[in-house]
Amino acid sequence: MTQTLLPLASFARPDMRGVKVILTDIDDTLTLHGRLPASAYKALEDLRKAGFIVIPITGRPAGWCDHIARMWPVDGIVGENGAFYFRYDDEHRRMLRVYGQPSEERRINSGKLESIAARVLKEFPGTAIASDQAYREIDIAIDFCEDVPALPLATAESIRQFFEKEGAVAKVSSIHVNAWFGRHDKLTMTRRMLAECFRIDVDQARQHVVYAGDSPNDAPMFAFFPNSVGVANVVPYKEIMAHLPRYVTQTEGGDGFAELAKALLEARHG
Repeated sequence: MTQTLLPLASFARPDMRGVKVILTDIDDTLTLHGRLPASAYKALEDLRKAGFIVIPITGRPAGWCDHIARMWPVDGIVGENGAFYFRYDDEHRRMLRVYGQPSEERRINSGKLESIAARVLKEFPGTAIASDQAYREIDIAIDFCEDVPALPLATAESIRQFFEKEGAVAKVSSIHVNAWFGRHDKLTMTRRMLAECFRIDVDQARQHVVYAGDSPNDAPMFAFFPNSVGVANVVPYKEIMAHLPRYVTQTEGGDGFAELAKALLEARHG
């Protein structure tokens, strides 16, 4: 199936004006070369001040997500590829934490994942358990290019297949292969969060949502949301992704997200 990436300039102004919710991946979508640039952080702040609902949707761990939900200019966060959502209540100064699995199921699954991961490290030399694993509650992450010398994308795909043969779900991001047991993913928990926290039926309101991402684990979100946007560094993955974003920015990572935010803000106020 041939898919075409349209430039962001093709995103029609009337469609942009209808956008109410911004969902965004973090790594290599908000970040640039491993860092969060001021342009991306300011874009989050500007979007939220303008009245958009802003929610990162990430594979990053629960510990990071607690910090992000508390400290960043966002309305909450979906973490570990859909295992939970966190939302900080500023008025009552408390964190709402909602998980897709009960605690005992999470504990059992973690043990099984650790056993499989030990075999992955032996099978694929040069990989490592991700440095953020200590802060994870549900999934396990195999590092193939963040804190280890970069391995080919084909290696990441083989690791994904290894986990899947063991009955786990596995997804390739731009830096990790994330694996877990359970039926959750980014879309299932996003749907739940928008319904429970904002009374938004995402199946009815998908035209009013923009999803921004950069890598293969974003493909289900790209497929679901018609107004999906990839930052420029999504292009190298286009041959292995089942679904591409509809639009693509000119610039990479956080600068690309800032480009998207600027366009949305100009459309709303133009």
